[in-house]
Amino acid sequence: MRHLVLVLAILAFLPACSPSEDDKPLPQENRKFMQQSSDLINGEVMAIAYSGFRAGQHPDRGEGANNPSREEILEDLQILVNNGFGLIRMYDTGENTVTTLELIAEHDLPLKVLLGMWLRAEVSNHEGCPWLDEPIPDAELAANKIANEQEIERGLMLAERFADIVVAINVGNEALVDWNDHMVPLDQVIAYVRQVRAEAAQPVTVADNYEWWIADGAPLAAEVDFLGVHSYPAWEHKTIDEALAYTIDNIERVRAALADRPIAILEAGWATVAEEFPEQASEANQARYFEEVLDWAAESNTTVFFFEAFDEPWKGNPDNVDGAEKHWGIFNVDRSPKQVMQ
Repeated sequence: MRHLVLVLAILAFLPACSPSEDDKPLPQENRKFMQQSSDLINGEVMAIAYSGFRAGQHPDRGEGANNPSREEILEDLQILVNNGFGLIRMYDTGENTVTTLELIAEHDLPLKVLLGMWLRAEVSNHEGCPWLDEPIPDAELAANKIANEQEIERGLMLAERFADIVVAINVGNEALVDWNDHMVPLDQVIAYVRQVRAEAAQPVTVADNYEWWIADGAPLAAEVDFLGVHSYPAWEHKTIDEALAYTIDNIERVRAALADRPIAILEAGWATVAEEFPEQASEANQARYFEEVLDWAAESNTTVFFFEAFDEPWKGNPDNVDGAEKHWGIFNVDRSPKQVMQ
């Protein structure tokens, strides 16, 4: 893989991909998405989503977490630095995140962090979420609200403690889109965002699907410093030839709907194994999508968090080793590089 700093030498070579007719792209005169360099998060173009859970490890799924060791996390961070990454995204304020921040500080690693605050369900979305078979009990929802308030407080403390490392804060991840299993009402997300913006020095965003931002995001867009957008062409069964154009169209549509806020892509990736879309999933396609997104992001001054650093076998159905959720890493779970990093 070429070093990321070489990207400026190849900005002119965007691929000539086109979305399918069914996507009904914006008119050509509205299709040149461009931001200012000041809209980049800490000046970074290609960043990476990171959690670090290895084989046999997992976050808290109701019976406690099995976190990576300090040595394992440090190895991960050094791998990312050695491959040109200077900005990572983390999703919550738990032990894994705290250890990561501590190690960056202790070893003076050239890494900055988009700090996440994970929001649990405050309403039961069992009628909208395909895998939520029963209503979430009221007692659990009430406990989740308390946990969310505590998560916000921990995040604020971490943002202050590691103010030289945490460069932005994300409040909630896909907690608003209509298919999620951890839904939080929009007015409550706005209340959390207002609290964080009032108390933290860093810019604040919320991460959600591009369609949600387009259809329902105006009230929240007025509250955040920039829009955190997710785009996954493979999940929507786009071919690799359609992928870049589809992601660009997603972002252009968000810009058309919410024109007064900078945009960062907080997740965009390509699985290398996926029974859900086996024809699209491959290391070669992941490498192509990464490089094409990188070129476009550099030209348009858009920070993109590629999803994700390392495969995570704890995700999805444990009996389905070929499920896409396990295979989005640009490195395998044993930390060997996939094609895009070779």
